[in-house]
Amino acid sequence: MSNFNSKTFNGEVFGKYVNQIPNLKRNELVHSGALRLRPELKDMFSEQSGGFYGTVPMFATIGGDALNYDGSTDITANETSTFSQSMVVVGRAKAWVENDFSADVAGTDFMDNVAVQVAQYWDETDQKTILAILKGVFAMTGDANEEFVNGHTLDISAEAGDGAKVAATTLNTAIQKACGDNKDKFSLVFMHSAVATNLENLNLIDRLKYTDENGIQRDLTLGTWCGRTVFIDDTMPVVVDGDNITYTTYILGDGAFDYVDVGASVPYAMDRDEAKNGGRTTLYSRQRKIFAPYGINFTKSDMATLSPTDAELESAANWELVKNAEGTAAIDHKAIPIARIISRG
Repeated sequence: MSNFNSKTFNGEVFGKYVNQIPNLKRNELVHSGALRLRPELKDMFSEQSGGFYGTVPMFATIGGDALNYDGSTDITANETSTFSQSMVVVGRAKAWVENDFSADVAGTDFMDNVAVQVAQYWDETDQKTILAILKGVFAMTGDANEEFVNGHTLDISAEAGDGAKVAATTLNTAIQKACGDNKDKFSLVFMHSAVATNLENLNLIDRLKYTDENGIQRDLTLGTWCGRTVFIDDTMPVVVDGDNITYTTYILGDGAFDYVDVGASVPYAMDRDEAKNGGRTTLYSRQRKIFAPYGINFTKSDMATLSPTDAELESAANWELVKNAEGTAAIDHKAIPIARIISRG
């Protein structure tokens, strides 16, 4: 397959190339445990609501005080609560066009060249999707929802001087406030480069390393803060108020999101126009994925089509804590391994 055009392009083969590209961000997300792979959801969504919105059961924890076993006290039983979580498939598509693309990549392996770029593009898109969801989750309103928002937010931005900036104890304090003795579930941190630079200046970020083909150990762009993998992204929320700038850092834990690549019927396709601009080739790419934050429902109250936009994912109206079947009680927010830090650096 030497030419990059619609006659010789094999979408299935190209898709395999894309999936084989080492992708640090996507791989670290999965390996960190923050994304819990749920392959069974792919089949389920083909059967529910046209394949874009579905509801899955959640197991409740048992509880109640133990009774005295003394030969005279009756043993009473507590009913277990039934929860269910609603989630949505996020669909995205993009195309790229090049004039006389075959000539542009002559003498190179176009499969490797283009597949690397496509894999990186979708990786960045997935990260934007996750950040949009987090923004919407922390915008939730209502008593139980606000209990989560307040309990899982550590805001130090009003402190004096360097107290408004992240320091050695900030992360540990934030995750304990959010989940108490479950704080060890947290494994991943999204932060702005200004926050990361402050931590680097304090020597609080340890760079991950790899060994190249020559056996030389080198630093990766990824690092860790208190053992949690750090992603640096300047699309993180920044609020500018005069001379005051505040940054939001998100922290995710094991199973923070249920995830599955639902797939599109035609994920990759090629089209060749011999006339336009003397000849050009267009590569089309599509994906459909689920990113469902644990213990939080997507309500689709503010969704205009069969896939939510980033703006709709950021809408507070589309999110609420999972409730029991009777709608009388919400899930314990300390079971949700999602938190944030608001700081001035």
